[in-house]
Amino acid sequence: MPQLVRFLIRHAAIGIGVAALFVGTLLLLDVARLGTLVWESPSGFVAVAALTAALGVTFGSVQMGFAVMLLGQEADGSGGGTPRPALGPVPVRVASRAGRRPTRHDHRFQDTRRPFDWD
Repeated sequence: MPQLVRFLIRHAAIGIGVAALFVGTLLLLDVARLGTLVWESPSGFVAVAALTAALGVTFGSVQMGFAVMLLGQEADGSGGGTPRPALGPVPVRVASRAGRRPTRHDHRFQDTRRPFDWD
């Protein structure tokens, strides 16, 4: 069996195991009286099996995706790719507004008595 397939199966099994622990904890702690409902119901085993299967698919998929996303990470925690240059402030020359005449469409000098200009 290829190494990648074994890798995915191993991580899917880890996710299914976490889902089984999660369902067991839900039933043990009787969250929202779920444990009581399961133990008193004649078909409680079917409900637990369906919940475990659904959460197993979800947690297994999440664990597999998480493991695949971390494949490119090095042991020291640095990712791949090219290093980004350090960013810093860049000086920008700005023209002075001292000699500027207000224009008709400048919102700072708009006449407040006439809110709409229909010209």
